Amino acid sequence: MSDPTRTFAPRYFEIAQALRARAGKLHPHDSLPSDAELCSEFGVSRMTARAAVQELVNDGLVYREPGRGTFVSPPVVDRQLSNLLGFNAEMRAKGLAPSSVLISAEIAPGTKTQLQMLYLEPGSEVLNILRLRKADDVPLVLDLNTLPAKFAGVLETDLDTGSLHSALIAEGAVPSQGTSTITAEGATQTDAKHLGLDASSPLVVERRLIRDPHGTPIEWTESRYVPERYSITAQFTVELPPQG
Repeated sequence: MSDPTRTFAPRYFEIAQALRARAGKLHPHDSLPSDAELCSEFGVSRMTARAAVQELVNDGLVYREPGRGTFVSPPVVDRQLSNLLGFNAEMRAKGLAPSSVLISAEIAPGTKTQLQMLYLEPGSEVLNILRLRKADDVPLVLDLNTLPAKFAGVLETDLDTGSLHSALIAEGAVPSQGTSTITAEGATQTDAKHLGLDASSPLVVERRLIRDPHGTPIEWTESRYVPERYSITAQFTVELPPQG
């Protein structure tokens, strides 16, 4: 007779537990078995194998790279919200090797939001720069930098390795101050493709407006972070309730 108090874990959960133990013995960026290898090893369907791996992806223990495989995640990168370093400088300060992949750079009519944030007239053109940013070759964030079209000279800089802010300074625009808004959103198809995620996976999205020393907007950026690989820490003071 079966034991009515016994519970049965889904097969993908059992496989995920086995993979957790295996990943714990590996080093960052070491590879895990492919979906096909997991199917053969555990005698399950590809859907079940993918569900098991996704459990580890959701917990930040591993990351996927389309066409390459699944790898053990490095420690989470953390940033203090009170200041903003360039991505390359930030990663080097943490002992990581930064790299970027320039996906696209084009001048196009600005969206309503872009024009409003950059104080541009309706119908104005903007420069959109889309880059995938990595640390130790792990995708961390998909950055869309939007600049007034007059700063198109920044494209003369190698944006795979160079600094956008250094390029802006060369154009006479000095990044000085900014504001940031952080939300949670689901990954789009573009996010999923470049960050190695499933569509609709949760992302941390930061939208930043950078101004020059005179308060003139020079850059509007949307950064879409993989939360298992990147965190943002804020420091604050506590306001006490009124007395009496």
